[in-house]
Amino acid sequence: MSEYNFYPEKPQLIEQKQKGGMSLTFFSLVLFILVFYLLVDELNFIIYLVVVLLIHELGHFMAMKLFRYKNVRMLFIPLMGAFVQGIKSNYSQRESLIVTAAGPFPGILLGSACIYYGDQWQIQMLVSVGMLFYLLNIINLLPLDPLDGGQLFKLLVRKNNEIFILIFAFISSLAMIGVGWYLYSIGSGGMILMLFGFFMGFRVRAMQKKYEIHKELKGNGVDYTTTYKLLSNETYAKIKRVVLENTPTLQRYMGQVSEEELDPIFASQVNNVLVTPLKRDTSFLFRIIVIVFWIGSFVLPYIIFMNLDLQWFLDFSNGV
Repeated sequence: MSEYNFYPEKPQLIEQKQKGGMSLTFFSLVLFILVFYLLVDELNFIIYLVVVLLIHELGHFMAMKLFRYKNVRMLFIPLMGAFVQGIKSNYSQRESLIVTAAGPFPGILLGSACIYYGDQWQIQMLVSVGMLFYLLNIINLLPLDPLDGGQLFKLLVRKNNEIFILIFAFISSLAMIGVGWYLYSIGSGGMILMLFGFFMGFRVRAMQKKYEIHKELKGNGVDYTTTYKLLSNETYAKIKRVVLENTPTLQRYMGQVSEEELDPIFASQVNNVLVTPLKRDTSFLFRIIVIVFWIGSFVLPYIIFMNLDLQWFLDFSNGV
């Protein structure tokens, strides 16, 4: 007998299509530049910074486009940086590793090229840009969530355990707050890093709430590792019930609007609970190559600096 005799048809999920992708990117870029200019008032530095960020994010952007991600867009966040987002119905471990690495790995190589040729030709601008490439991409490769290094770490350890991911995100948040506080205490800034760490704390709380819902669903034998399209009416009904029990605001909202108005809300809430499947399709050799490139990204700058004499650049920077 069909499940439709027992459970009503799940409502249609209204996918929010991103509008004004390029215009929003341009607006966020202009805002990013204006905020930095008001605080720093160093136009050359801001231009170098934007170029480095843009190249880094273009790596992610192009990789997502290559692997047919949907709703791909790039946004700049004043005082924070930039990011690229996109979605897929099914994720691949191999593709995810390439998308994540496509930002920092080329950035390290470009930084090395800028510093090497900048030293050979004694072009201060090239060395300065190379330094920024190093700084931003090396920081981004630290194994902290949600940095690229944190994403690489989670993909490489092949952990599906949510409590592991939750603890990792919590430790990352504390680490950012701690490092930010240390830098602030010695007069080297750090306030932005602290704020970012506190922001991550709110994200960890949201992850904890989702973990608790998943734990209850797992206890009831409900499989939530799927897509909304493949979700059966029975599973939808069970997830909806658990979501409703764990979301008091939804309970209060129910008596104020009609069922037709509630359906898209519940569909969205249930979809947020689902975990998009990740295809484990990387070989041991592929993961080793990624790790070698990751470690090499920290070693290469050391080799570059050990084999170059940048005294001319230091003298120029100090006005000598």
